[in-house]
Order: sequence, then C-alpha cells, then structure tokens
Amino acid sequence: MLEAYVGKKREIIRVFRKDGELFLEAEAGIIRLIPQVEEIVRVSYTEKEKFSDVQGCHIINLAAETTESGRTLCNWDYTEGEREITLWTKRMKVIVNRKTGSLRFEKMDGTLLLQEAEKESKITEEFDVYRTVINEHTKIEEVRTPDGIKRRIRESQREFAGKRCHTKLQLTFQEDEPLFGLGQAEEGIWNLRHTTQYLHQANLKIALPALVSGLGWGILLSTQSPVIFQDTQYGSYLYTEADEYLDYYFIAGETLGETVKGIRKLTGKAVLLPKWAYGYIQSQERYETAEELVKTAEEFRRREIGLDALVLDWMSWEGNLWGQKTFDKIRFPNPKEMIEKLHEKNIHFMISIWPNMNENCENYREFQERNLLLPASDIYNAFSEEARKLYWEQVKRGLFCHGVDAWWCDSSEPFTPEWSRLYKPDPSEMYRDFVDVAGKCMPIEKGNTYGLYHAQALYEGQRSVTEEKRVVNLTRNGYLGSQKYGTILWSGDTYASWETLRRQIVAGLQFCISGLPYWTLDIGAFFVKSGMPWFWKGEYEGGNTDPAYRELYVRWLQYGAFLPIFRSHGTDCRREPWNFGDKGDPFYEAILSAIRLRYQLLPYIYSVAGAIWLEDETMMRPLIMDFPEDSHVVEISDEYLFGPSLLICPVTTPMYYQTGGAALEKVQYTRRVYLPEGTDWYDLYTREKYEGGQEIEANADIEHIPVYVRAGAILPVMKPEVCTDDAQGKEISLQIYAGCDGDFTLYEDAGDGYAYEKGEYCLTHIHYCKENGRVIWETEGDLRFRKGDLSIEVIGEE
Repeated sequence: MLEAYVGKKREIIRVFRKDGELFLEAEAGIIRLIPQVEEIVRVSYTEKEKFSDVQGCHIINLAAETTESGRTLCNWDYTEGEREITLWTKRMKVIVNRKTGSLRFEKMDGTLLLQEAEKESKITEEFDVYRTVINEHTKIEEVRTPDGIKRRIRESQREFAGKRCHTKLQLTFQEDEPLFGLGQAEEGIWNLRHTTQYLHQANLKIALPALVSGLGWGILLSTQSPVIFQDTQYGSYLYTEADEYLDYYFIAGETLGETVKGIRKLTGKAVLLPKWAYGYIQSQERYETAEELVKTAEEFRRREIGLDALVLDWMSWEGNLWGQKTFDKIRFPNPKEMIEKLHEKNIHFMISIWPNMNENCENYREFQERNLLLPASDIYNAFSEEARKLYWEQVKRGLFCHGVDAWWCDSSEPFTPEWSRLYKPDPSEMYRDFVDVAGKCMPIEKGNTYGLYHAQALYEGQRSVTEEKRVVNLTRNGYLGSQKYGTILWSGDTYASWETLRRQIVAGLQFCISGLPYWTLDIGAFFVKSGMPWFWKGEYEGGNTDPAYRELYVRWLQYGAFLPIFRSHGTDCRREPWNFGDKGDPFYEAILSAIRLRYQLLPYIYSVAGAIWLEDETMMRPLIMDFPEDSHVVEISDEYLFGPSLLICPVTTPMYYQTGGAALEKVQYTRRVYLPEGTDWYDLYTREKYEGGQEIEANADIEHIPVYVRAGAILPVMKPEVCTDDAQGKEISLQIYAGCDGDFTLYEDAGDGYAYEKGEYCLTHIHYCKENGRVIWETEGDLRFRKGDLSIEVIGEE
C-alpha cells in the first residue's frame, strides 16, 4: 500500500531575539517578526537557512530608523507561553500559535484584527528561474497594436538563473468584513470579498499589492512580482509569483486613513506637484503641429476658459521613428519658441514619451550599443541604473532643453499582451499571458515594477539638473513607491459608456485607498466609437456631434473636476470645450462652470495637496474612510469625499439623451444621495442644510453634479482665474459651514520648485468655534507666501 508523506513539522521549537528581530524556528522553516513602528510589523517566512536582503529592497526599513535621541521608533517585547508566543507594541499584539506557526493580530484590548489560516498558513514552493538567451536561434514576432508595434519572443534558448519561490499566505477573514484596495481594476468591483483578483500590470490595470480592511488593518506585500488574491470556495489567500521568501507588512490602523498613512510610511512620501498641475489640463489624440497647439492656447484665452497645460500626445518624433526623444523638424520647427508662446499665456507643456524605440532611430542605437535594452525587445532596461541615466540624458538633450514642463510616460507596463488580442481574454488567461510574455524579457520577480523604475529615471534625472521645476510624470503604470517620483497615474484607454463611467469611480477609489494619492482618467473615455479589437467599444459613432455623447462627456468632466488631477483626453473626436457647443448651449456652459469651480476651489485643493505631502493624507476618499461607524456607507462606491470637506456625487445615468441620440422623456433630473451620519451637510450651490444619516433626492440637472459640504468645514475659495499663476497671491475667502467646531490648515508656497522641502512654505491654521461664532487663525512658516487677504463668510449661522 502507498504510504502518506509526512511533511516537516511547523511546531515552533526555538524562539530568540536578535538585532531588533524575533525569530521563531520550526523544522519546516523560520518565521521572522520585525516591528517597524508601533502599528506596523514585518512578517517573513522561509524554508531556507536565512533571509535574503534582496526581498523587499524597495520598502523603507522603518525598524532601522531612530529618533533624534537615537532611540528606535518602536519599543516592543515578547513572552512565551505553552501554546502561544506573543509579541506586543503599544498599539498591537502578534500572537503565534506554537503548534502551527499561524499568526493572529489583535489590538491591545484583545479585539481581533486578522488571523492567518489555522494550518499551513504560510507556504513557499521553490522553482528554477531561467533567463532568455539571445542568439541566432531566437525568433521574434511583431504584433501591431494601438500602442504601436510590439515585439514578442516566440522562441528562444534559456539559461539557469537561480531559484525563486511561489508563496501563498492563507488568511481567515471575519464574517461580513469588507476588503478593498489592490490597486486599479476595470471591472468596478468595490468590496473584494468572495472574488478573485489578478494583480499584473495591463493597459487598464494598475496592480498594487496593498489589501485594506473595513476594520482598519492593511497588508502590504513586499513582492515586486505578479500576485493573485483569492477569497472563494478555493480558499482565502494572497499568492505571489516569484519571491525570495514569503514576506508581508501588517498595518494595524485605527482607521483606513491611518492604514493608508502606514503604506506611505513604508513606501515613501508623495512629493508635491506644482500648483499648475491641479488646474485644468487639455489633451487629445492628437495635436499634430506647433501651430495647432499655439492656436488652441489662444482660443482658450480668447474664450477666458481656465487652462494650465496642453499635452502633446505621441508622434512628436519624425516619421516612423517611434520613441525617438526629439521633435519632428517640419511640424515643430522651433520647439523652444512654441513652448515660450505657451508660457507667455501661463500655459504649461506636457509631452508623451515612451520606453520603447524604433530600431531605426538614434535613441535605440545608443541603448543597443551599450547593451541596455531588455532581451530581444526595443524597450530600455529601466531596472539598470546606467540605462535610466541614459534615458534621462536623451530626454534632456532632445526635449527638456526646449523648456518642456512635464512628462507623459505612456505604455509604462511595458508589456500588454492583452492589447494584441482581437477578443478579450479571461482574467486568468490575461494573467498567465503577462507572466509568460513579461517573464521572457525581464525578471519575473520584478514583473510588476517596471513603471516604478521608469518613473525613477525621470525624477532623479530632472532633479539632477534643476530644483526650480517640480517633476510631473503622468504615467499609465506604477507601483507602491511611485508617489516619491512625482507621478500621476491614469486609468488607461477606456471606452465611452455610462457603465465605464460608473466603474471608473470605483477604480479611482480602490487605487487611492491602496496608498497612492494622484489618480486621473481620460475624461469622456479614450475610445468613443466602436470597432475592433475588443477594447475599442465606445457607443457613440457621432462623437462629439452626438447629443448623447455630449451629455456623457459633461457628466464625466463634472466628475473629473473633483479628481486629484483634472484632465481631458481621448481619440475619435476632439475634446476642447467648444467642440461640445458654444455660448448659451447647456452642455458648453456646464463644462465652463465645472472648470470655473475647479479654479474657485484651488486654495482648498492645493492645501489638501500640501497635507498629502506633510501628513500623508488622501484627497480622493471612500466614505468608509471617514465614517467607519456608519454601516450604510460600507457598500457605497458612487459617492466619495474630495479632501476632508466635500461630498461628491457623480451622475452616472443619462437624463437627457439615450444612446443613439433620441431625447429621453419624463426623466427626473435628480439622483439619490446618501448623506453620512454624524454630521450635517450643506448643498454647495444652494447652501440648504440637511441632516446626516439619510438618503435624499438631490437635484442633478446638467448644470452640475450634487456636491455637499460637511458642517464645520472651512472651505478656502477664491475668484476663479484662467490659470493658477494668475491666482497666486489673490484674496482668499474662508467659507465657514456652521453646525460644529471646525479646523483647516491653508497651505501656501511658491507653487513650483523644491524649496518647500527646506521649509519654504506657509501654514495658516484656522479654527471655527461654534459656541461663539469666532474664527481665529495662526500663521507659521515662511510668511512671504501669505500675501492675499483672508475674508470670512459664515454659512448657516443662526
């Protein structure tokens, strides 16, 4: 008869503390616990003899940091019992089952946060890793996609490159516990319970291995490889594709907001973008000449429409020299002069750049000669410091020297095999395609982080030559830590439909709750019309002449006005406001109204951006982040807070025209809105006051989407200008919404450059006292930036 194989025992047989780390040894493997700060602990498991320093090298080692007095950031101790070993800090307890090695995380009062599975909670499976060998036997195929011609390895020889591990962390969630995060996905799923999520990079996906719970805790995996999250009949676990060992950080936040701050502590502070980046950005596929760009700028100024940046999409290069980082001399004969003309109008210039290069261009040859391309590809090796420096050198001498203000890093995954398919693959197939294709050209243990290293190239390069211009990098892909490099992530090449708009709200919320603060989208979607392949599925053949699309576009733009970055872009039809009507047309007027409101709120928005840098705050906030005690908000994903004070309620259904252009009849211009409990709310437009904890029917005609202001809010606003530069130093009005005490910190600085890192900024701490109706403030820091007057308007005062 067959005999069952008895695996190695997981019972803990030895416990010891060494160099600020706690080791728990079993026959099967070693568990290592490293408290980072009071609310964060690192958990590692290996079946080898020791832990490699390579794993998690992109994560900040908080345990190694000390206070000014030389003390560590976290005091901790542990005790051993017959059945359990307990490590504790001031904020949390980590309890290890001595027999199984499974962990349980609790608050200090014994409240359960999370526990690993009872048995075999941590699994590693070693496998051989091979690297592609490029020689005469290598066969390459070229695939034409909307992102250009992609080169893929069809056949090649391989050589042994060591061993890595598949890892699986098995977990037990509490009943009805909601889960969020894991980056941006396209399906519009809010609560991730009872789902499977494939975390690989793609055109419409940004994989971030940070899982957060409605109970306040979070898990951050230190992996850079693809990940699978599963919570189905097949188990509840986090699986990583290729690592040195199983490794994660547990964050015991009191709230989701604190957990997001914990993610930033581990992955780096989000740098401050220049003030102009928070204004309106106009893009389209594509402006073709310098003359067209300048004329567009002139038209915005003639119409007095707010605008802070114009974007030049792909094909700025000559002919078919895709990815060459120079201007076409015929269409852009004098780039410096073109950009100066934009700057004279206080309009900044962003340009699209790519990681891949046509093999006939000079940029490609430089990389090829120095062997700095990924194997059998036309994509530079961003994992190499030498390659990153060369990439920036090309950007500097071909583009930055002319005065370019910002970068649009397209196709930064940089492999999107799903984009070469005629029909959409299933999620599991998409995942395996990515692992296969990406794994042939780059280390699969870094398969999800190309965008992170690519962003590092631009950030470190630009900062090496100037401190006067902040880095702005609009990129289609990134990773935990990208916030350190001046990045704005956007949701990829979506298609126009009301369902897409609904799903985009969820995508943005999931992304921001995963730890990165700056997210945006293509207002109106990238694809408007319908065609092939699978992703070109817009529903509006008439483009911007179709009133049904105009309505959708306006609603998308009204939503976009309350995103961290406000940007319109797409193909199939032009996107400038005057292409959706003219003066007196309700769609045109609604667009202008939304842009004016954005500029009116600029002091508020820039102050929230200051808090992102100073306090690791979040601008786009799901309701559960601020109202965890309100059970009604758990499943709400079509409303959110924009900063601490504004409740945004996008309109996601047509009210005027149905797809095809026919007018809708007998439609109420309203939408249902839930006002979270625990505070009163004011309609931003009418100033009518409502009690929280109720659902109301809100006015939602085409003029605007419903927006409500929290009682106690102090909302700094100003007269809307046509750009952020014109607003600098102007009077700010403090709108005080009565009902309870309130506080707000107004942030002001030069608006560009990195002097703020050296303390060159001003904070005005404002307090409203409900009892006596007084408003007081105190200013600290660099008083040069507190120029304009502060006026006060109390709203709702009895």
